[in-house]
Amino acid sequence: VCLAFRAIYFFAYANTKSFLVDAMERETPLVHVTSAATAGIAMSTCTNPLWFIKTRLQLDSRDLRTTDIIREVYRQNGLRGFYKGISASYVGVSETIVHFVIYEQLKAQIQLMQTNLAHSPDDPGIFNFVSYLGAAACSKSCASTLCYPHEVLRTRLREEGTKYKTLVQTFKTILSEESYRGLYRGLLTHLIRQIPNTAIMMATYEIVVAFLSDSSSQSVTTTEVSTLAPTRVLIKSADNEVNSTTAAEV
Repeated sequence: VCLAFRAIYFFAYANTKSFLVDAMERETPLVHVTSAATAGIAMSTCTNPLWFIKTRLQLDSRDLRTTDIIREVYRQNGLRGFYKGISASYVGVSETIVHFVIYEQLKAQIQLMQTNLAHSPDDPGIFNFVSYLGAAACSKSCASTLCYPHEVLRTRLREEGTKYKTLVQTFKTILSEESYRGLYRGLLTHLIRQIPNTAIMMATYEIVVAFLSDSSSQSVTTTEVSTLAPTRVLIKSADNEVNSTTAAEV
């Protein structure tokens, strides 16, 4: 599930961001917001069935296998059953937006600082890794704390045979029965799991991209030098022939 989540998200985010930067000819917070929203919606739509099955397996006290859950859900609700809680997931896109807007701003400041210190922002070194690690941890902490209630809403909606039916009804029920604290139940556990995971993932992603970009640049430079070398040899040979002909005529 996590591999599918990361692959879809980064593919959608990177391509949307690249498209918008080319179209607008500059990188702005609006680009980051739109890219994060697009990636979040794409990811939620594609992976919600996987998260739904995972949640049902964790909450169901019966000794059921994944195939048993799939058959049961499909028999009761059809394909729509696998998208239960998708509305809360779409609300959760706000967490992704907050996370990436803050992260991109911190990343820009890190790159500016690295330039001032004569460090290359694209150098896949330990300094850059630790810097991106801190930026990702900070941005994820802010986003998760601010937008955590959607996690509670989504989990309640995915429970089988409960009183929770719709997003708004679930929100009102929790608020009236458990007060606002109910919306933040399990926050600490969530932060302990999410922050290290996201920080390592983002820092690794940045370093891998920098490494691949650096390798690609070196490959292009080597190719250009290899292409120019025969040309220089040909020019030198032509010059020698001209000089020899001139000497013979004299």
